[in-house]
Amino acid sequence: MLRVGVLASGSGTNFQALADACATGYADAEIGVVLSNRPGAGALERAERAGIEAVYVDPARAVDRESYDRLLLDHLTKFEIDLVCAAGYMRLLSPVFVSAFEERILNVHPSLLPAFPGLDAVKQAWEWGVTVTGVTVHVIDAELDHGPIVLQASVDIRPDETLADIERRIHLTEYVLYPKALKLWASGAVRIDGRRVAIDQEVEDPPWAGDVPPGLRGEHI
Repeated sequence: MLRVGVLASGSGTNFQALADACATGYADAEIGVVLSNRPGAGALERAERAGIEAVYVDPARAVDRESYDRLLLDHLTKFEIDLVCAAGYMRLLSPVFVSAFEERILNVHPSLLPAFPGLDAVKQAWEWGVTVTGVTVHVIDAELDHGPIVLQASVDIRPDETLADIERRIHLTEYVLYPKALKLWASGAVRIDGRRVAIDQEVEDPPWAGDVPPGLRGEHI
Protein backbone atom coordinates (compact mmCIF):
# COMPACT_ATOMS: atom_id res chain seq x y z
CA MET A 1 0.00 0.00 0.00
CA LEU A 2 1.26 3.47 -0.91
CA ARG A 3 2.33 5.48 2.12
CA VAL A 4 1.68 9.19 1.85
CA GLY A 5 3.11 12.15 3.72
CA VAL A 6 1.13 15.39 3.66
CA LEU A 7 2.59 18.89 3.95
CA ALA A 8 0.05 21.48 5.06
CA SER A 9 0.01 24.98 6.50
CA GLY A 10 -3.68 25.81 6.77
CA SER A 11 -7.11 24.47 7.65
CA GLY A 12 -6.48 21.13 5.99
CA THR A 13 -9.56 20.69 3.82
CA ASN A 14 -7.56 19.16 0.96
CA PHE A 15 -5.79 16.94 3.49
CA GLN A 16 -9.25 15.85 4.64
CA ALA A 17 -10.24 14.94 1.10
CA LEU A 18 -7.10 12.82 0.75
CA ALA A 19 -7.65 11.23 4.16
CA ASP A 20 -11.23 10.37 3.26
CA ALA A 21 -10.03 8.86 -0.03
CA CYS A 22 -7.79 6.54 1.98
CA ALA A 23 -10.23 5.81 4.82
CA THR A 24 -13.11 4.89 2.48
CA GLY A 25 -10.92 2.60 0.38
CA TYR A 26 -11.32 4.79 -2.70
CA ALA A 27 -7.52 5.05 -2.99
CA ASP A 28 -5.21 2.17 -2.11
CA ALA A 29 -3.08 4.37 0.10
CA GLU A 30 -2.62 5.43 3.70
CA ILE A 31 -1.44 8.71 5.17
CA GLY A 32 1.50 8.04 7.45
CA VAL A 33 2.16 11.56 8.71
CA VAL A 34 1.08 15.17 8.36
CA LEU A 35 3.81 17.81 8.71
CA SER A 36 3.16 21.53 9.17
CA ASN A 37 5.22 24.68 9.55
CA ARG A 38 2.45 26.27 11.65
CA PRO A 39 1.75 25.08 15.21
CA GLY A 40 -2.00 25.66 15.18
CA ALA A 41 -2.70 24.46 11.66
CA GLY A 42 -6.13 22.94 11.22
CA ALA A 43 -4.56 20.14 9.21
CA LEU A 44 -2.71 18.97 12.34
CA GLU A 45 -5.94 18.95 14.34
CA ARG A 46 -7.72 17.00 11.62
CA ALA A 47 -4.90 14.47 11.49
CA GLU A 48 -4.97 13.96 15.25
CA ARG A 49 -8.74 13.37 15.18
CA ALA A 50 -8.19 10.76 12.47
CA GLY A 51 -5.46 8.99 14.42
CA ILE A 52 -2.76 10.06 11.97
CA GLU A 53 0.65 11.23 13.16
CA ALA A 54 0.68 15.04 13.20
CA VAL A 55 3.96 16.90 13.59
CA TYR A 56 4.67 20.61 13.85
CA VAL A 57 8.15 21.25 12.48
CA ASP A 58 9.28 24.60 13.89
CA PRO A 59 11.02 26.75 11.24
CA ALA A 60 13.05 28.36 14.04
CA ARG A 61 14.97 25.09 14.36
CA ALA A 62 16.59 25.65 10.95
CA VAL A 63 19.03 28.30 9.76
CA ASP A 64 17.85 28.23 6.14
CA ARG A 65 15.32 26.63 3.80
CA GLU A 66 17.52 23.64 3.00
CA SER A 67 18.12 22.87 6.67
CA TYR A 68 14.39 23.06 7.35
CA ASP A 69 13.61 20.72 4.48
CA ARG A 70 16.12 18.23 5.84
CA LEU A 71 14.09 18.19 9.06
CA LEU A 72 11.00 17.38 7.00
CA LEU A 73 12.88 14.65 5.17
CA ASP A 74 13.93 13.09 8.47
CA HIS A 75 10.28 12.70 9.45
CA LEU A 76 9.27 11.37 6.04
CA THR A 77 12.05 8.79 6.21
CA LYS A 78 11.01 7.80 9.74
CA PHE A 79 7.46 7.12 8.57
CA GLU A 80 8.60 5.33 5.39
CA ILE A 81 6.79 7.68 3.03
CA ASP A 82 6.55 6.85 -0.68
CA LEU A 83 4.69 9.91 -1.99
CA VAL A 84 4.43 13.48 -0.67
CA CYS A 85 1.25 15.50 -1.18
CA ALA A 86 1.38 19.25 -0.61
CA ALA A 87 -2.05 20.42 0.54
CA GLY A 88 -2.04 24.16 1.14
CA TYR A 89 1.62 24.15 2.08
CA MET A 90 2.84 27.76 2.13
CA ARG A 91 6.58 27.27 1.80
CA LEU A 92 8.66 26.74 -1.31
CA LEU A 93 10.39 23.39 -1.29
CA SER A 94 14.15 23.54 -1.78
CA PRO A 95 16.15 21.56 -4.35
CA VAL A 96 17.30 19.37 -1.44
CA PHE A 97 13.72 18.25 -0.83
CA VAL A 98 12.70 18.01 -4.47
CA SER A 99 15.70 15.86 -5.36
CA ALA A 100 15.04 13.52 -2.42
CA PHE A 101 11.50 12.88 -3.68
CA GLU A 102 12.05 13.53 -7.37
CA GLU A 103 8.82 12.99 -9.34
CA ARG A 104 7.14 11.86 -6.11
CA ILE A 105 5.66 15.15 -4.85
CA LEU A 106 2.15 16.21 -5.83
CA ASN A 107 0.47 19.57 -5.42
CA VAL A 108 -3.02 20.88 -6.09
CA HIS A 109 -3.31 24.40 -7.52
CA PRO A 110 -6.54 26.40 -8.01
CA SER A 111 -6.09 27.35 -11.67
CA LEU A 112 -5.46 25.76 -15.03
CA LEU A 113 -1.69 25.96 -15.01
CA PRO A 114 0.35 27.48 -16.52
CA ALA A 115 -2.24 30.26 -16.12
CA PHE A 116 -2.28 32.12 -12.80
CA PRO A 117 0.55 30.52 -10.84
CA GLY A 118 1.43 31.62 -7.32
CA LEU A 119 -0.75 33.06 -4.59
CA ASP A 120 -4.41 34.09 -4.92
CA ALA A 121 -4.87 32.20 -8.18
CA VAL A 122 -8.68 32.26 -8.00
CA LYS A 123 -8.70 36.02 -7.41
CA GLN A 124 -6.19 36.49 -10.23
CA ALA A 125 -8.50 34.66 -12.65
CA TRP A 126 -11.60 36.51 -11.46
CA GLU A 127 -9.95 39.93 -11.75
CA TRP A 128 -8.51 39.09 -15.18
CA GLY A 129 -12.02 38.43 -16.43
CA VAL A 130 -11.49 34.93 -17.81
CA THR A 131 -14.59 32.84 -18.41
CA VAL A 132 -12.92 29.52 -17.58
CA THR A 133 -10.50 28.63 -14.80
CA GLY A 134 -10.05 25.38 -12.92
CA VAL A 135 -7.86 23.09 -10.85
CA THR A 136 -4.53 21.40 -11.60
CA VAL A 137 -2.80 18.51 -9.86
CA HIS A 138 0.84 18.54 -10.84
CA VAL A 139 4.21 17.14 -9.87
CA ILE A 140 6.37 19.60 -7.95
CA ASP A 141 9.75 20.39 -9.46
CA ALA A 142 12.35 23.06 -8.74
CA GLU A 143 10.19 25.93 -10.09
CA LEU A 144 6.99 27.38 -8.65
CA ASP A 145 3.80 25.76 -10.01
CA HIS A 146 5.76 24.43 -12.95
CA GLY A 147 6.05 20.63 -12.84
CA PRO A 148 4.36 18.06 -15.10
CA ILE A 149 0.56 18.14 -15.04
CA VAL A 150 -1.20 14.98 -13.86
CA LEU A 151 -4.86 16.06 -13.98
CA GLN A 152 -6.83 19.20 -14.74
CA ALA A 153 -10.51 20.09 -14.46
CA SER A 154 -12.14 23.25 -15.75
CA VAL A 155 -14.53 25.49 -13.81
CA ASP A 156 -16.63 28.05 -15.67
CA ILE A 157 -16.84 31.58 -14.29
CA ARG A 158 -20.40 32.82 -14.59
CA PRO A 159 -21.10 36.54 -15.10
CA ASP A 160 -23.31 36.84 -12.00
CA GLU A 161 -20.92 35.08 -9.60
CA THR A 162 -18.98 36.59 -6.76
CA LEU A 163 -15.40 35.69 -5.97
CA ALA A 164 -16.68 33.65 -3.02
CA ASP A 165 -18.98 31.66 -5.33
CA ILE A 166 -16.08 30.77 -7.62
CA GLU A 167 -13.79 29.88 -4.71
CA ARG A 168 -16.36 27.43 -3.36
CA ARG A 169 -16.73 25.66 -6.70
CA ILE A 170 -12.95 25.55 -7.08
CA HIS A 171 -12.69 23.92 -3.64
CA LEU A 172 -15.32 21.31 -4.52
CA THR A 173 -13.36 20.52 -7.68
CA GLU A 174 -10.12 20.17 -5.68
CA TYR A 175 -11.80 17.68 -3.33
CA VAL A 176 -12.53 15.45 -6.33
CA LEU A 177 -9.40 15.93 -8.45
CA TYR A 178 -6.72 15.51 -5.76
CA PRO A 179 -8.11 12.20 -4.42
CA LYS A 180 -8.51 11.02 -8.02
CA ALA A 181 -4.84 11.76 -8.71
CA LEU A 182 -3.90 9.88 -5.53
CA LYS A 183 -5.96 6.87 -6.62
CA LEU A 184 -4.26 6.85 -10.02
CA TRP A 185 -0.82 7.15 -8.42
CA ALA A 186 -1.50 4.38 -5.93
CA SER A 187 -2.66 2.08 -8.72
CA GLY A 188 0.58 2.64 -10.67
CA ALA A 189 -1.25 4.21 -13.59
CA VAL A 190 0.84 7.39 -13.79
CA ARG A 191 3.98 7.55 -15.96
CA ILE A 192 6.10 10.69 -16.29
CA ASP A 193 8.21 11.39 -19.37
CA GLY A 194 9.69 14.87 -19.17
CA ARG A 195 6.76 17.29 -19.15
CA ARG A 196 4.37 14.66 -20.43
CA VAL A 197 2.29 12.53 -18.07
CA ALA A 198 0.68 9.36 -19.37
CA ILE A 199 -2.18 7.74 -17.46
CA ASP A 200 -2.68 4.07 -18.25
CA GLN A 201 -6.23 3.66 -16.98
CA GLU A 202 -9.41 5.54 -16.21
CA VAL A 203 -10.79 5.70 -12.70
CA GLU A 204 -14.12 6.84 -11.37
CA ASP A 205 -14.54 10.04 -9.39
CA PRO A 206 -14.70 9.68 -5.61
CA PRO A 207 -18.20 8.92 -4.32
CA TRP A 208 -18.64 12.43 -2.93
CA ALA A 209 -18.18 14.14 -6.32
CA GLY A 210 -20.59 17.06 -6.51
CA ASP A 211 -20.73 17.33 -2.73
CA VAL A 212 -18.04 17.45 -0.04
CA PRO A 213 -15.96 14.59 1.40
CA PRO A 214 -17.41 12.90 4.49
CA GLY A 215 -14.95 14.61 6.83
CA LEU A 216 -16.05 18.06 5.68
CA ARG A 217 -19.78 17.65 5.96
CA GLY A 218 -21.35 20.22 8.20
CA GLU A 219 -18.50 22.67 7.65
CA HIS A 220 -18.66 25.95 5.79
CA ILE A 221 -16.70 25.48 2.55
